[in-house]
Amino acid sequence: MTRKDPEAYRTISEAAGELDLPAHVLRFWESRFSQIKPVKRAGGRRLYRPSDLQLLRGIRALLYEQGYTIKGAQKYLRENGVAAVAQIGAAEGGAPDVQPIADRFVPAPSAADGNTPFAAVIGRLKAAKTRLDEALASRQSD
Repeated sequence: MTRKDPEAYRTISEAAGELDLPAHVLRFWESRFSQIKPVKRAGGRRLYRPSDLQLLRGIRALLYEQGYTIKGAQKYLRENGVAAVAQIGAAEGGAPDVQPIADRFVPAPSAADGNTPFAAVIGRLKAAKTRLDEALASRQSD
């Protein structure tokens, strides 16, 4: 397969391939993030500009790597702007730094120290629970 010029527009399947996402996810995000505006040709065919891909990479990073919900990512976009999210996407670079979709649902083998990806998530969840418990306790003491 020949590589396209970095400035060339991408079809939805090409964009999805570069982002390691199914095409339906891009269409869904388009319905949830008004800032995603690919060029639409006659017949509704989407063409993604390089700037669209940077924004999509940034949204993917917010959702998949930083743990934002859709609503949280929407709020981040509103508060920080498209440029900030696109900057996150630019930091991601051309190739996604995430596991292929099929591998995301299979636990990775344990590291030598016994940590798994789940251990990190559980640690973050426990820390969040502690913060919530403290907030609730302070509200009840008021």
